[in-house]
Amino acid sequence: MKKIYSLFLLLLVTTVSFAQDIAVNGDFESWTGGVLDTWTSESGTTITQETSTVSQGTYAANFEVTTATQGNTDFRQTVDIVAGTTYVVSVDIYQVDADSRARLYVDGYYSYSDPALVGTWQTITHEFTATADASIEVGLRFYDTDTFTTSSNIIVDNYTVIAQSTPSLAITNPTDGDLITSGDVTIEFTVANFAVANGSGDGHIHYTIDGGATVMQYDLNSIALTGLTDGSHTVDMELVDNNHNPLSPAVTASVSFTVTTGATQIADIAALKAAFANDNSTTTIYELQSTPVVTYSRVISAGTQIYLEDTTGGILIWDAGSSVLSTMIEGDVVSDLTGTLLDYNGVLELIPTEDPSTTAGTPITPTSIDIATLLTDWDMYESMLVSISNVTFTDADGSATFASSSNYTINDGSAITFRTNFSEADYIGEVIPYTANNLQVLVSEYNGSPQVYARSLSDFMLANDTFNNVTFKVYPNPVTNGTLHISSTVATDMNVQIYDLLGKQVVNKTVTNNTVNVSALQRGVYILQITQGAASTTQKLVIK
Repeated sequence: MKKIYSLFLLLLVTTVSFAQDIAVNGDFESWTGGVLDTWTSESGTTITQETSTVSQGTYAANFEVTTATQGNTDFRQTVDIVAGTTYVVSVDIYQVDADSRARLYVDGYYSYSDPALVGTWQTITHEFTATADASIEVGLRFYDTDTFTTSSNIIVDNYTVIAQSTPSLAITNPTDGDLITSGDVTIEFTVANFAVANGSGDGHIHYTIDGGATVMQYDLNSIALTGLTDGSHTVDMELVDNNHNPLSPAVTASVSFTVTTGATQIADIAALKAAFANDNSTTTIYELQSTPVVTYSRVISAGTQIYLEDTTGGILIWDAGSSVLSTMIEGDVVSDLTGTLLDYNGVLELIPTEDPSTTAGTPITPTSIDIATLLTDWDMYESMLVSISNVTFTDADGSATFASSSNYTINDGSAITFRTNFSEADYIGEVIPYTANNLQVLVSEYNGSPQVYARSLSDFMLANDTFNNVTFKVYPNPVTNGTLHISSTVATDMNVQIYDLLGKQVVNKTVTNNTVNVSALQRGVYILQITQGAASTTQKLVIK
């Protein structure tokens, strides 16, 4: 009865995990010339092949214990274990008499057999989880009891070291939230530690589509779904045994995706915004027919942000799924732009579904606007690059500096929030300008409150730029005769550096006579940086 219970318990375990026996010749079926293969033993025991009393198979090992010195009775073999894996060590013991007992050895000593259970099989076990990759010894040691005389017999069979492994099931394609432009969808999945077969393995797979009828899958081939209608769909999968019973604990996988069989062509960014305002659909795929220009692009840990603008408005691309493969810079022209729309904290974002095409172009000229006009309908200017004249920072005191992810107030007669939203911007840590200047910014909002963002120091268009009580004057700008004039309210040398838009330094010199020869520079837009002691300024420089 005890043996039947043990087998029933083992069957229950196999519904939870599937195992591999790493012990060699633990069934004691392999002998050579009457000597048991693989195992080693000591002089205190004599091992003979047992053919009549066996737990399973044809043979067992009959141990005659001939000594009361337990240290001379070890029976061992070496196995390799893997860190993090759980092992169950088990052996069947048949006490022929009560004069000795067996003790399980697994890199240490554990459970004893019960010598009082004479003439019946009993099982002793030990379970452990390996903390490191190692080679360890497993086996038995035999001990005398109070009734030990000259010898004692114990029959041993079915010594196993079972590495437990938990079945797993994962859907690898599509992924949750995918938008699929065809009604034919291929479900790809992986199964580990579970043999999928029709009756001959550990079991098979049940799956349903949108909670419908259960379908049986008896192999690891991809599942081809055809003719799915537009809309959301869910596929649920589960591992079951050969009797169609779920494993315990259950092993399941699920994926939800949306099918849309065609993109809606939309003329331009203004029409795109209008379409979203009409239906608020986050699943409709739009294909933009205009070719907007990149005004700013940044890569952060969560994804890529790209600000685009055509003649009708601006929009922000938010790509967290690596759909945009090419690197975009200011001035690039984007075509074949396809994606869905999402309102995120009041800002309309385009989530790309494909990699758009990109060609080199020319940076746009920002729209000139004052803050009062901007405040009347900032949604119209959302994600556009605008220029605001005669702006002052109310937070400036000549020494305060910009901190990232912080709000400041700018004013040209009306006030709006200036946020340092781009932590990588080169003005972070710089002194806040305390004189009026022209400012280029991207328009945004946060939950109904308008904000503007500067991209870099070059967006601070300073004709008379004051930092740390030093005033610089730069003229002419644009430069047409090859000579740039720079003056300062402090009579010390200035260091002047000029960079092209790729970041390459093209001029680096100390200025003592207030002039810089730029005749060698080709026509175009550059970044001018002036440093004088602790004071510095950066602005855009145009060469014509």
